[in-house]
Amino acid sequence: MILRNWLAMVLLLSPAPRYTTALWPIPSSLSRGATAVKLSSVFDIHIDISSPPADLVAAVSRTRSRITTDRFQRLVIGRSTTDISSISSARTLTSLSLALHPGSLVRSIADETNQPITSRSEVYSLAITGDRPSAILIANSTLGLFRGLATFEQLWYDLNGTKYLLDGGIDIVDQPAFPYRGFSFDTSRNFYPVADILRTIDAMSWVKLSILYWHVIDSQSFPLHVEAYPELAEKGAYSAEEIYSQNDIRTIVQYANERGVDVVMELDSPGHTTAIGAAHPELIACAAKSPWASYASEPPAGQLRIASPATVEFAKTLFDSVASVLPSKMMSSGGDEVNLPCWEEDEETETDLAERNITIADALNDFVQAVQGVITSHGKTPFIKSDMVLTHNVPVVNDTVVVVWQTSEDAVSVAERNLRFIHQPSNYFYLDCGAGEWLGNDVLGNSWCDPFKTWQRAYSFDPLANLTEDQHHLVLGGQMPIWSEQSSPENLDPIIWPRLAVAAEVFWTGATLPDGSPRLGPNATSGRNALARLNELRYRLVDRGVSAIALQPKWCVLRPGECDLDS
Repeated sequence: MILRNWLAMVLLLSPAPRYTTALWPIPSSLSRGATAVKLSSVFDIHIDISSPPADLVAAVSRTRSRITTDRFQRLVIGRSTTDISSISSARTLTSLSLALHPGSLVRSIADETNQPITSRSEVYSLAITGDRPSAILIANSTLGLFRGLATFEQLWYDLNGTKYLLDGGIDIVDQPAFPYRGFSFDTSRNFYPVADILRTIDAMSWVKLSILYWHVIDSQSFPLHVEAYPELAEKGAYSAEEIYSQNDIRTIVQYANERGVDVVMELDSPGHTTAIGAAHPELIACAAKSPWASYASEPPAGQLRIASPATVEFAKTLFDSVASVLPSKMMSSGGDEVNLPCWEEDEETETDLAERNITIADALNDFVQAVQGVITSHGKTPFIKSDMVLTHNVPVVNDTVVVVWQTSEDAVSVAERNLRFIHQPSNYFYLDCGAGEWLGNDVLGNSWCDPFKTWQRAYSFDPLANLTEDQHHLVLGGQMPIWSEQSSPENLDPIIWPRLAVAAEVFWTGATLPDGSPRLGPNATSGRNALARLNELRYRLVDRGVSAIALQPKWCVLRPGECDLDS
């Protein structure tokens, strides 16, 4: 008891985290001084690049605007009024200069974002020295400059319109531990207007998330307009107003790419495809068959008749039509939760199997090879869900990326097959878990992935756990998903933010903090460590119009560490 009381007293007397330690994700290398700095009333950002790309110019304009309009004050008792004397004597910063290293290619942010995932350069350096009126941001690419701008924006507090920081002499050299840092967004079970998607992309870019993995269709609805098959959305969407047009797709993809976010579209198949049956019932086995639990993971039942050559040709044309309008070098065919009894009890499927003298396993292999062939023919890397590889032993092309989703322990099995993969473990990352059962007539039911995945649970994830050093290169990164059975535009922001930002730090910062200590060291999620920074990010998100949910009572936020379990 005496030791515990002594430790608590040490925590209470220890200084609160200094400002730059509140960056999220925290940079890979960071040093800071003790000089107060404020922005000049005529502060400006200069691009020292000949003929800078339009999207970099636009990004700089947005940074100028946000620095002007952000009203976030320091989270201390008394708010920023305690800093008045420091601000009055602060050194003035008049400008930020952006430059590329000599010899760097000058490409747009969008072009850099659509480079192959392992070829992108996001490294940058940012210096706010104690004796210069200008800060300097340097990178190897416009994408790196864009990441540096996101960091620069997080440095400043507001007091009555004055922007300031307290620890000038900042020197940051930063780059991601993993290139793939994503959000998997289900916009099929419930529809999200374009504006909600764009707002989410903005917030993603502020924390350096790099991938929007778009789960755009499912059994419940088909809201995607496909040029080759316009009838799919016309008959499979919830309404004519709940369809993503080709113009919507172009708007979302371009908006994302200009903000350093690559859009990886998933056409989940051959399962999760019941909605296709609204336009083409001949393609769907066990459509809406009852009891649904015998034939699908959730209602309605139905999946593609993969033994039919006509179905395979349909799928090839579908993937070809969609892939042709997407600039990303990646695309997913999904593949999770196929149901064997659905095919076994489907007369048409059994007839096709008999006529072709093949098994359902053969048909599944042929189907996956066909759609993956279309994806690769467009110069894209195919993605596939882990159960297709681990449960059904479907062979895939060598550069396929596997989405490890059922449990984190499956990563080892995928790595043993020498396949690249991303982490999306339901036992750590699922943002929708914990809301209880959504099925009717189940009074005491819980969702299959309960309990709620707290930010601390997600933060505790180690992307390299149980892997050998020789397998580390197979990990591209990871993503946190929202499945929308119980989510919609009305609760989008609070259900994903600020927890989604955890993926940014897990996969940007990696295993080591800038001071050399392990990210998952003692007291990692304390109110004096990661929680203090995440609390600050949450308030910044709210200041910018994102309805991020509170992580603690404000009393705790203003007193870092005093609400820790062992405080």
